[in-house]
Amino acid sequence: MSKVSDLTRSSLLAAALALSPMATVGVNAQQFIPNIIISSTVPPKHHADLNPYGVAFVPANFPTGGAISPGDILVSNFNDPKNVQGTGRTIISLTPNGIVAAPMTASIFFTSKAIGLTTALGVLQRGFVVVGNLPNANGTLSPGSLQFIDLNGQVVKRLVDPLIDGPWDLTIDDAPNQPIIYVSNVLNETVVRLNLTLSDTSITVNGKTTIAAGYTFAPNAAALVLGPTGLAHDLMSDILYVASTADNAIFAIPSASTTSPSNPSTGTMIAQGGQLRGPLALALAPNGNLVTSNGDAVNPDPTQPSEIVELTKSGQFVGQFNVDAGQGGAFGVAISAVNGNTAQLAFVDDNANDITVIAQNVVPGG
Repeated sequence: MSKVSDLTRSSLLAAALALSPMATVGVNAQQFIPNIIISSTVPPKHHADLNPYGVAFVPANFPTGGAISPGDILVSNFNDPKNVQGTGRTIISLTPNGIVAAPMTASIFFTSKAIGLTTALGVLQRGFVVVGNLPNANGTLSPGSLQFIDLNGQVVKRLVDPLIDGPWDLTIDDAPNQPIIYVSNVLNETVVRLNLTLSDTSITVNGKTTIAAGYTFAPNAAALVLGPTGLAHDLMSDILYVASTADNAIFAIPSASTTSPSNPSTGTMIAQGGQLRGPLALALAPNGNLVTSNGDAVNPDPTQPSEIVELTKSGQFVGQFNVDAGQGGAFGVAISAVNGNTAQLAFVDDNANDITVIAQNVVPGG
């Protein structure tokens, strides 16, 4: 049985039904219930990490024959089995085919030597997974790194660089040979652009540019640290959106793929306060709206806990639903590419240590 409460299940069902038309499954039958999977993110006993953070879909054109396959979902764990923050080592994988993992049975894709795997998790179509870490060794934080992992779970490259200072989240402009990765750094309150060149077996960093800075940083007992987190890049407008948790705001950075500012700023604030309660992860929906998770570390409201919130790109509130009856559960969020007329929304619950995947019909827009 999942640990998600009846209240949470009701809200998920309501959200999915509001977003998803009923699917025809037979000549005289229509499916009433939505397609929802709730699966544990806790691996087996000796690696039973807690506190799921990052969520990423393996893209459709990812190479086959490895430990993960197109359509799989990856989740990075921030805490160790004793629930010590910044000490988790595992990335688990889920194939969203209706078969779920019970607690302590989640499938491990990667076990890291570097501790404290963060929300900075993404997948490159060339065949690599990238994950950031923020180590918390005996109560002392250090800058961490970005690890590039092949499709069999082996480290190909570990990037340690002065500009990478607590990689807290990332987003990818994917391309087979020259992708761009945007990384938010919680310790120095910046966003960095990395220009890469890939082969089947190697990763070369050609450029490193700080494109935004000046976000608020704050220690936090529940979340360890607060700072710039979720990133979402609109390729059409070349605007990078940044969810800054401690600022309780979302910012927009223009010309993200080309700008090289001599004095980087936070960008333009498009939303602050209101329905935002410490926004964390950020994703672009097929309708062009922004989807973020409220971590409740700022502006908390016990009657509106652990929410996934939808906003327009101008910052107008659209809708929300909660993923847990308690505060502090919502963190990582990802949205798959549209396949036919279907997309998947995936998000983790830190309180229950599980992931929910909702498949729904969509009308692309934006």
